[in-house]
Amino acid sequence: MTRIGDFDVLPLCLGGNVFGYTADRDASFAVLDAFHGGGGTFVDTADSYSAWAPGNSGGESETIIGQWLASRRPENAIVATKVSQHPDFPGLSAANVRAAAEASLGRLGVDRIDLYYAHFDDPETPLAETVQAFGDLVSDGLVRAVGVSNYSADRIREWMRLSREQGVAEPVAIQPHYNLVHRADVEEHIAPVAAEFALAVVPYFSLAKGFLTGKYRSADAAGQASPRAAAAVSYATPKGLALIDAMTQIADAHGTSVAAIALAWLRIQPTVAAPIASASRVDQVVGLLDGARVDLAGDEIAALSELSAGGVGSA
Repeated sequence: MTRIGDFDVLPLCLGGNVFGYTADRDASFAVLDAFHGGGGTFVDTADSYSAWAPGNSGGESETIIGQWLASRRPENAIVATKVSQHPDFPGLSAANVRAAAEASLGRLGVDRIDLYYAHFDDPETPLAETVQAFGDLVSDGLVRAVGVSNYSADRIREWMRLSREQGVAEPVAIQPHYNLVHRADVEEHIAPVAAEFALAVVPYFSLAKGFLTGKYRSADAAGQASPRAAAAVSYATPKGLALIDAMTQIADAHGTSVAAIALAWLRIQPTVAAPIASASRVDQVVGLLDGARVDLAGDEIAALSELSAGGVGSA
């Protein structure tokens, strides 16, 4: 288990971005059941998921998760959600943060959000106002803990300073884009500030939009049906494919999936608490859960780190 704020979770977070998008209600329930049945407790979503999909308006993922929570009443479930990108609740003004949180609580069917992230920085709203708004949600019992997503190191430090000045709850988690093929920003800038303030890093795009599952091994994969295929195959450079080959050998040695190896490498990086990975189908869940439990050997870790150093391409 790993610790984020005052709760313990398996060191893997199930991404809810696919619920109501590439996974309908029944498929989402099956994935959630398999994840929880395999020991998973931590689920990540956002109020904006999946407003981009035809026919959706935002909140679909939260609604499905809320229905699952009501149906299954799972023990120890921890749900994180985010604010700033829902079409009806854009930005991080105090009024918007409060209104969006109340809407998320309704969709999730809970009395308190376990972990509430500022999804993206809002340059139009004074940071002091946003910090106070999140602090008030904690004080009022609507939110258990606060996190920041897609914030620069400087802005995270400023948030910490303001929260201490205002005497409100400080963030406990950072959610950045981080994986084996996208390392530089987190390792150079975010990890140091996370270490400075003892913040848990909860990376998204842990599998590089599917590339680190080993599924996309040539540019020809761009024609596949997956919404992320075109982005994933931009990593299919000679260096990227050499990395996948090495991961495949390591996965075979451990009797697990390439995705599990990507997650196992990520979870042991400094300040990382629980990588986020999503699944649209039940058969994908076991490989993800393995990523929370597979222990890589020192030479395997070193080989993957060396092969991915400097990046392999960019999606």
